[in-house]
Amino acid sequence: MVNELVCGIHPVMEALRSDVHVEKLLIRRDMGGAAIQGVKQLAVERDVPWQPVPVEKLDRLTKAAHQGVVAFISQVALQDLDEVIQQAYDRGEDPLIVALDGVTDVRNMGAIARSAECFGAHGLLVPKQYSARLGSDAIKSSAGALLRVPVCRVMDLQQGIARAHAHGLRVVACTEKTPNQLNDCNLRGPLVLIMGAEGEGISPAILERVDDRGSIPMAGSIGSLNVSVAAGIALHVAHAQRANPVDKA
Repeated sequence: MVNELVCGIHPVMEALRSDVHVEKLLIRRDMGGAAIQGVKQLAVERDVPWQPVPVEKLDRLTKAAHQGVVAFISQVALQDLDEVIQQAYDRGEDPLIVALDGVTDVRNMGAIARSAECFGAHGLLVPKQYSARLGSDAIKSSAGALLRVPVCRVMDLQQGIARAHAHGLRVVACTEKTPNQLNDCNLRGPLVLIMGAEGEGISPAILERVDDRGSIPMAGSIGSLNVSVAAGIALHVAHAQRANPVDKA
């Protein structure tokens, strides 16, 4: 596996120009100059998000000579959403994509990928910002599933949903913010199943763009599940419905 960090202006620029998958950059907040501007411009051209941070954070992150710039390298090959959907259609299968809105914990990311692989999902759809890193910890938590399930990263999850809609996929949100139960939603056919982060859940902007919403019925008093547990339950419901050819209104 590749190193997860690339440090220094020129190494980071080479990483951005190469075939490795740069997840994001951290750039020292008070740095300027032509070289740093070049890094930022190249990051924008390659759709790689960058974040200004104090130098202390970079110093804590690595003992290498970072020159004010650190790149996080994904160990998971990223794939194009349109191609993943089309490949499923070409195999005569209804695409099933699991979209994650704001899931930032690597263990949750890994566990969701594992459930997605077990229940036959064709891919994960995650935003490039405000999302868990796809490094060795996530891969370990997924029991290797992140190396088998295609991962599609987009700058904007709303744009990803629009692309899925254009391919004929319905979008269903698994959320407690509805009286409708997930069992009563139609999870057959081409589908995007959206899961949200713990705490805030699925953002209002994303909920406005879904075709249906469904909640997981519970009897306890806590009222919410860990997102990876909820994803496993939702994928089981979807798998059970999709195994039954009877149409569900």
